Amino acid sequence: MALRVAVQMDPIETINIDGDSSFALMLAAQARGHEVWHYEVRHLVLREGQLKAGAARDERLFARARPVTVQRVKGAHWTFGVEKIVDLGSMDVILMRQDPPFDMAYITATHLLEHIHREDGSGTLVVNNPVAVRNAPEKLLVTHFPELMPPTMVTWDVEAIRGFRATHKDIVVKPLFGNGGAGVFLIRHDDPNLNSLLEMHFARSREPLMIQRYEPAVRQGDKRIILIDGEPMGAINRVPAAGEARSNMHVGGRPEKIGLTPRDWEICKRIGPTLKAQGLIFVGIDVIGDYLTEINVTSPTGLQEIARFDGTDLASGIWDCIEAKLKRV
Repeated sequence: MALRVAVQMDPIETINIDGDSSFALMLAAQARGHEVWHYEVRHLVLREGQLKAGAARDERLFARARPVTVQRVKGAHWTFGVEKIVDLGSMDVILMRQDPPFDMAYITATHLLEHIHREDGSGTLVVNNPVAVRNAPEKLLVTHFPELMPPTMVTWDVEAIRGFRATHKDIVVKPLFGNGGAGVFLIRHDDPNLNSLLEMHFARSREPLMIQRYEPAVRQGDKRIILIDGEPMGAINRVPAAGEARSNMHVGGRPEKIGLTPRDWEICKRIGPTLKAQGLIFVGIDVIGDYLTEINVTSPTGLQEIARFDGTDLASGIWDCIEAKLKRV
């Protein structure tokens, strides 16, 4: 079944082809004979469609897009065809793959894509479901599973944050809608910089912070587990670099081969049905020691690292799932 696929992502010339999961998904789609198009969020246009006899004028979502061919050749990893104004409702699949931050531009894109998304497979399938993405930014969906998390607080209240540190000693301070480890701080129990950090953040942002108890197990790694339609399919361990509290590969985290523990299976069994019910097909969760810390639904990564260490082609697994959903029509 050849599909028409549009990938909503950042400029393709900027990606790292050895680590980018969107690139892996595009390669896998192309290998299956799917027609692949590329566009950026800034190329979206929502406007009225043609007026049908006896019916109200409908809204249509368009994008200035280009057909694309990809190959694993650094510096020459993409070739564009002729740019066209494409009715995204004519596509079988839209991959929503632009990177966060999860700001109002990101939220607006989910509202636009909601106009064409059909969860039952009767029209365009947006992966992940834009409504669920809008309702489940990484650091908030996870709070619906407090029994799986380390002690956590989301707040604007400076006194509450100070009290949390007084109770839990070493803490991690995270911007609620960031990504890639940017702006994440480990604040020790005796660090005098907490007040300055909070003043700086709240002077620049109206958003709350997420505060979590620091888990020393992060020195052994922060495990990224990939779930496809709610089922755990593979994992990679990310070990922080020397002198670094963050394990994100964007900031030097070292990927390592790893399997799933009984606790990992327990976590996945607990959250999997929710992910499946919400149409979150491609999800990456973060586990430190025995604790779930994030559920990543916007633009998860890790496919290529898992493929290198385990030989598991999760990009193909994601397409198997998408194709199965479309065949149910």
